[in-house]
Amino acid sequence: MSKIQDCVIKNRWDILKEFTEARIGLGRVGVNLPTNELLAFQLAHAQAQDAVHLPLDVDSLSQELNNMPIDLKLLNMQVNETGLIQDGCTPILLHSKAQNRSVYLQRPDLGRRLDEHSIKLLENFKSEDITYDLAIVIVDGLSSFAIKENAVKYIKKLTLSLANEQDSWKIAPFAIVQQGRVAIGDEVASLLNAKAVLVLIGERPGLSSPDSLGLYLTYNPKIGLTDAYRNCISNVRLDGLSYDEAVNKSMYLLKESRRLQLSGVNLKERTQDNIIENSFDEQKNFLIK
Repeated sequence: MSKIQDCVIKNRWDILKEFTEARIGLGRVGVNLPTNELLAFQLAHAQAQDAVHLPLDVDSLSQELNNMPIDLKLLNMQVNETGLIQDGCTPILLHSKAQNRSVYLQRPDLGRRLDEHSIKLLENFKSEDITYDLAIVIVDGLSSFAIKENAVKYIKKLTLSLANEQDSWKIAPFAIVQQGRVAIGDEVASLLNAKAVLVLIGERPGLSSPDSLGLYLTYNPKIGLTDAYRNCISNVRLDGLSYDEAVNKSMYLLKESRRLQLSGVNLKERTQDNIIENSFDEQKNFLIK
C-alpha cells in the first residue's frame, strides 16, 4: 500500500482542498491522474448524469409540502368563483409543453410554457378578486435531485421569515412544474394573479454539485420576459449557500422588489454591503493592507 502511495506525486496546491470542492491539487502518477482521483471524477460524472435524467418524485414532494407547518396568515383561504379553496399547502401539479425528458433537453422553448391542461387547471384557481403578493413555483429543471434535497427545507425557512414580517404577505398556492425552465414561472404567476414569483429550480449539475438549487425572482411576471427582469440566487445546498443565508438574501430582494415594484438588473442585492463597509472601517478589507 505504501509503495502505491509513493507512486503519487503530490501537487502543492492540494492544501487548498479543505476550502473547496473543486478538483484542485490532484497530484499525478507519471503523466496520469492517480486512480482514486480518476474514480472520483467518474463517480461525479455519473451523479451529474443521474441528476439530469432522474424524474422528480412529485408524490413525495407533494406529501412533504402537505406536512409542512405554515403560518395560516400567509394563505388566502377565500373561496373563488369555482368553489375551489386552497387546501393548506397542497401544491398544484403542472407540466410544461415538453412531453418527456428527451423533448425537454432538445426544446428549451417548450419547457418555458405550460401545456393546455395546466393552463385550464390554473384558470380554475384564478379569481379577479384575489391577488397574491408572491407565487412560489417549484420546477425540476436540470436536477430533480436538487429539488428533492433542498426545496422544502428552504421553503420552511422562507415562509417563517415572511410570516414574521410586519407587512403581511399573501402567498399563492404552491405549484410544482415538471419538465420546466425558469421562465415558466412567469406564466404560472400571471395566471394566479401574483405580483411576484419566486422560482425554485434544479440547476445544471456540476461535477461537484449535482444538488444545486437556484432561486429566481421576477416582479410583475408575464410571458415573454427575459432573464434581465430576474434576480438570481444560486448554489443553495448543504455544501454551498446555506438555507439561512439564501433566505436572508431572498427576503432582502423580495422586500425591495415590492417597495420599488421592479426586479432584475435594476434591483441590486446588497445584503453584503454592511459587511464590506464595516470591514473597510476596521481596515480588514482584504484589498487594504
